[in-house]
Amino acid sequence: MTSQIDAKKSPIARFGPFVVIVLVAALGAFLLRDYLSFEVLRDNREALIAFRDNHLILTVLGFLIAYVLIVTFSLPGATIATLTGGFLFGTAAGSALNVAAATSGATLIFLAARMGLGERLKARLDASDGIVSRIKKGLDENQWSMLFFIRLVPAVPFFVANLIPAFLGVPLTRFVVSTFLGIIPGSLVYTSVGAGLGEVFARGETPNLGIIFEPHILFPILGLCALSLLPVLIKAVTGKKDLLK
Repeated sequence: MTSQIDAKKSPIARFGPFVVIVLVAALGAFLLRDYLSFEVLRDNREALIAFRDNHLILTVLGFLIAYVLIVTFSLPGATIATLTGGFLFGTAAGSALNVAAATSGATLIFLAARMGLGERLKARLDASDGIVSRIKKGLDENQWSMLFFIRLVPAVPFFVANLIPAFLGVPLTRFVVSTFLGIIPGSLVYTSVGAGLGEVFARGETPNLGIIFEPHILFPILGLCALSLLPVLIKAVTGKKDLLK
């Protein structure tokens, strides 16, 4: 049914949103890279704090909209946006806003990608045979584990983790839930760094954005990664035992 509806859509309706995102991402990478930076945040910190103190609700809404746009269009500055959330709103409130905005932006690009290419690619994968079919079946059987895994691993680019589920036909609810929960650890780390930027600015230093790869932070995250893959391992071991019977 879905493939029939997809076939009736015009090319503009199918690919338009995704093409717009790609074009805006390309333009943004070229035009905004000097504006969405740590230096800009440092130089405008007093103005940002003053605006927040005088217009808190407007600051929250503006921050959320800006962050969603950055994620949706894969613009440079997502890390700076996360730091800004911590700098302006503290670790707890900043983390909540960062996770909500990042999840919303990820969902929008997921929907755009699925609308343009995801449904057709999923139909082709479902109809395929051989190794491609086995890979697709394995991913389908372990979707929750794989979704959490690609969110938790720091080395997986955020936009890649948004596109892969769209191309594999992951249900929207499953994508949203795994994204929301899976990005919490990393968001907490960078938001806490942002919350301490006042002291960093006072010392004239630059924040350590590689902190997530330090052992005391990386090892717990890798532990969560291993935990997310535990159901896959159990299924594999159980399947082998069944074959040996």
